[in-house]
Amino acid sequence: MREFPPTPMRQVRAVFDATTITVYQAYSAAIAVPAVAAQTFVAPFGLNRMTWIKPSFLWMMYRSSWGTAPGQEHVLAITITRAGFEAALSAAVLSHFDPDVYTDVNQWQEHKNASPVRVQWDPERDITLNPLPWRSIQIGLAGPAVRAYRDEWILAIDDVTDLAHKLAGSPDLSLLPDECPYPLPDPVARAVGASR
Repeated sequence: MREFPPTPMRQVRAVFDATTITVYQAYSAAIAVPAVAAQTFVAPFGLNRMTWIKPSFLWMMYRSSWGTAPGQEHVLAITITRAGFEAALSAAVLSHFDPDVYTDVNQWQEHKNASPVRVQWDPERDITLNPLPWRSIQIGLAGPAVRAYRDEWILAIDDVTDLAHKLAGSPDLSLLPDECPYPLPDPVARAVGASR
């Protein structure tokens, strides 16, 4: 039987190609339907609050209860540029102090006050939405970062709610998006505390 190396504790896994990466969000019909029609976010999507993007499909399923949580009934697969994704991570600050990333709490707080991007590493989920031992990245965008996301990085928006509902009823691993380890440049990996 073939053995695979253990999954690193903090690793970005995603669907991506040479120039794009897919992230997920879930919204009510009021936001999701106009977004799919416009192929970017339009009113009533708000630019004055942090919006969180997630490269992990199963973490999005956990967060949205398979697209059934109130206000998250539409699961969106958003194709964005890798350049935008990496720009966001380069500017990111961890939501919580990590001594392996920051010299001290004051340095972390200064970066946090100056940055419009937050990163959290939360337990990844399996097909039954139980937590796994390794982490999945969530990226919060605010201010200029959320405007760049909406106006420059988004290339396509697809509603994948039907897939979410199908998987909820029949956990068929073959239907899952094919997420692979994303090759973060070393400076970006350091900025977000990714395992190296």
